[in-house]
Amino acid sequence: MSDAKQSIAQHYHERTKYDPESIASKNRQLDWKNQPIPFKEYKVGTSINLKPYLKEKDSQAQNFQAGERLSNLLLCSYGLTARIPTMGDNYLRAAPSAGGLYPAEVYLISRGTSLLPAGLYNYQAKTHSLLRFWDNRTWPELQDACFWHPALENTKLAIAITAIFYRSAWRYEDRAYRRIFLDTGHLLGNIELASAINNYRPHLIGGFSDDAINQMLYLDTEEEQAIAIVPLADLLDLDQNLPQWQAALPSPTQTDYPQIPDGELLKYLHEATHIKSNSPKKSVWKTKESEKHSEDKYNFPFCTKVSTVTPSISWGKDLAPLRNTILKRRSTRVYTGEPLILRELLALLDFTYQPHHYINQGLDRNPDYFDLSLIETFIAVSGVDGLEEGCYYYAPLAQELRQIRFKNFRNELHFLCLGQELGRDAAVVLFHTADLKKAIAKYGDRVYRYLHADAGHLGQRLNLAAIYLGLGVSGIAGFFDDHVNEVLGIPVDEAVVYITTLGRPR
Repeated sequence: MSDAKQSIAQHYHERTKYDPESIASKNRQLDWKNQPIPFKEYKVGTSINLKPYLKEKDSQAQNFQAGERLSNLLLCSYGLTARIPTMGDNYLRAAPSAGGLYPAEVYLISRGTSLLPAGLYNYQAKTHSLLRFWDNRTWPELQDACFWHPALENTKLAIAITAIFYRSAWRYEDRAYRRIFLDTGHLLGNIELASAINNYRPHLIGGFSDDAINQMLYLDTEEEQAIAIVPLADLLDLDQNLPQWQAALPSPTQTDYPQIPDGELLKYLHEATHIKSNSPKKSVWKTKESEKHSEDKYNFPFCTKVSTVTPSISWGKDLAPLRNTILKRRSTRVYTGEPLILRELLALLDFTYQPHHYINQGLDRNPDYFDLSLIETFIAVSGVDGLEEGCYYYAPLAQELRQIRFKNFRNELHFLCLGQELGRDAAVVLFHTADLKKAIAKYGDRVYRYLHADAGHLGQRLNLAAIYLGLGVSGIAGFFDDHVNEVLGIPVDEAVVYITTLGRPR
């Protein structure tokens, strides 16, 4: 395909690929004087302290119960979990972020509840509080901007996730767009699971009028823009036990664009993926039933097939171990190189890809993704007792691994992951991929957002299952894109979106 016929998302993907020559030619020094601060400040507004709701869990007052649930949801989604004393304190959060830069901001939109009067709130993670910066009713604006999504009819709270692009672009330049949406996926994974713990059901909305949401939240669009809306259905209110709908809408596909200088590509792509605010007068959303798929994408002839059916992970009474795992999660920095046991790998796959196995534990049997049918999974096995070394395709519907290459790839993985020892010493390296051409045909250029957020969401489920089982785990968003397919035998149409390494932590 010539460059002139590529859509802007394809063009962006090609332009931001890493290869050995481009990496070697760059010797960029970070501008430490202009390092972004990962906390947003408001000069005016009313603060609501959420910390007391974390301490006293025996109160039976209705308002206190609502405060406890919401406080825990926000803490487990994006709250601070550790402070690392350095020259300037470095804070870690419940959701992982590339380089610890945390580009996302979390807002709450209230229709009006006993705890939160109608208005707009910013979650202040540093103080675990909500800052009410706008006190007028905005719910009708939210409904209109989301094209009358049915989840907004009976719900009273919604989360809005935005990105402050410079926080990531400061370090990762134009390729930061990939990491921003992977980080969004991590956050969405936490919101999904923390909601189940606290009797909420999040309904994901990725199709909305960007300009309308940005204006509603009073964002400086030169720096910050909205990237996801998540209505929160209160499962203790029968009127809010809602059906499930699709989460994504298409944007236009842009193939006519100018020469875009380095440093401006990220912003150009995001603007090009906007959905304009020609709001229909009735809902355009379909139920999830129309999205079901009957078979896995790849069924390679004569390949070795290994069943992944396994007993599910037990998350304990009231999902308390899951909450503790979310709050203690850390990315692994060094692996020992020792092997995993096959049943450990199968348990990770079961929790990540078979959520319906966990309905009896109180988790959502069919959590919202933008469109998971567009994501494929390939697994390079370097050390798993009971499983031959090589590269496998994971078929989630059939629940089996299908081997496509017979080889130990440790040295190649070290190279593919930009020389990071995590790739070499991991027992398993898992690749999330997508057929960009097919995905863009379905959703336009906006699908680039959806693909990375969904891959990050899957990655966060892997993160939490691995930590709970005492394993090491770390995501990698920097890799030699084209070399991965060639070395591992992954079909050339599959663009690598995200890598998760798994192994024994040192």
